[in-house]
Amino acid sequence: MSDTNETPRQDVYSRITNQIIEALEQGVKPWTQPWSAAHAAGHVSRPLRHNGKPYAGINVLTLWASAMTGHYAAPIWMTFKQAIELGGRVRKGEKGSPVVFADTLRRTETDEATGDEAERFIPFLKAYTVFNVEQVDGLPAHFYARAENVRNPDERIAHAEAFFAATRADIRHGGDCAYYSPALDIIQMPAFEAFRDAQAYYATIAHEST
Repeated sequence: MSDTNETPRQDVYSRITNQIIEALEQGVKPWTQPWSAAHAAGHVSRPLRHNGKPYAGINVLTLWASAMTGHYAAPIWMTFKQAIELGGRVRKGEKGSPVVFADTLRRTETDEATGDEAERFIPFLKAYTVFNVEQVDGLPAHFYARAENVRNPDERIAHAEAFFAATRADIRHGGDCAYYSPALDIIQMPAFEAFRDAQAYYATIAHEST
């Protein structure tokens, strides 16, 4: 029975692994820190289903990678069927992105020697394909609307500056690492301009302050 279940599961793992490898070969690191030597701009939101529920686990990485390589700003993804049900249609030639659904299969097995029955729970992954809304035409307007106006990534946030100034933390800038040094009692940060946006900069300071 294990051989029967192993092949499709390995296919899922291979598909996801190959998708991440392909992204890496194009220079995309979906799990990377929110700053880079290239001063990357552009805010990446957590991937969402068509109903607004967020993806989790490995799906976040694979969809981030797909969004970056495809240059999609929208965070919403849906299946081919969901797009049709919502009045849209995936454009011809568009390539979907793999996501997985994790579940367990409950099975009762009988011990041949004793005749005793025991329940066994077998984990499995099921893969399916989704498309970013920017690959779909004809959806209701709200699927294409930006959630909020994007702040200039070079603009500092006044109330955040005031908050961290009030903590009297010794925050220093330079290098390409973010860390707190207990020995020196300082927070070392990359330059503000190295972060993808102001929110990422202040979120990193907050992380190193706790």
